[in-house]
Amino acid sequence: MRCPFCSSTSSRVIDTRDAEGGIRRRRECEACGRRFTTYERVAPLRLVVIKRDGRREPFDRDKIARGVQIACAKRPVDTEAIEELVSGIESELYHRGSREVTSREIGEMVMQNLRRLDEVAYIRFATIYRRFADVEDLADEIESLLERRQREEALKAQLRLDL
Repeated sequence: MRCPFCSSTSSRVIDTRDAEGGIRRRRECEACGRRFTTYERVAPLRLVVIKRDGRREPFDRDKIARGVQIACAKRPVDTEAIEELVSGIESELYHRGSREVTSREIGEMVMQNLRRLDEVAYIRFATIYRRFADVEDLADEIESLLERRQREEALKAQLRLDL
């Protein structure tokens, strides 16, 4: 395992834990002494993504992670939450059993998860993903987000009253 700080290949495992879809290892570099986390998972079957223009390309979880990280930039979302979101999407895609998935399906899954994680990150991602034509389209999306939040809050209040 290569250290992300000094590129040394000498590290020792400090802690090992089960993580969704694999194993999480906390490591310490023997050269520089800094600690970092690695995730190990079984190499899954090859999944192919069908793009909007019909092209096919191999599934790349790092593309999802980069998109989510950009959407969550300067937001109070920790790295672990982003990793869990990406791992959850990847896991769901592989559990479907299909070897092909559309980029649209992946985008919708990301937006659904981002909506629960951070609404601002959701709007950022949706702005790029949905390619809003103008400000009105963006305003409509924000309005629907606010309406959904109000419905959820009303439902929670009603559930509290029922108890």
